[in-house]
Amino acid sequence: MAEICPTCGLPKNLCVCKTIDYEQQRVKIKLETKKWNKTMTIIEGLDSSNIDIEEVASILKAKCACGGAVKNGVIMLQGDQRDKVPKILVELGIPSENLEII
Repeated sequence: MAEICPTCGLPKNLCVCKTIDYEQQRVKIKLETKKWNKTMTIIEGLDSSNIDIEEVASILKAKCACGGAVKNGVIMLQGDQRDKVPKILVELGIPSENLEII
């Protein structure tokens, strides 16, 4: 017998909870200049109660081939990654209409 998701009531292999969580996000992607003119790509607006931000940051760092960190629910990536990050977030399930690039 398959395990049942307590939230949506579907079997775990058909569960849509994670997809719904990703679709409800409003994400802002912006570029900031930090100390010594270092540029950082800032991704904010991901709800940490529904999504594992550490996992998303790890995926972004691997696919962008850069360093980064997560602080206070905000993902910070080294360098200007504004062209790569939206494509990766769309692959993860966040609709492109919910992405705002500043």
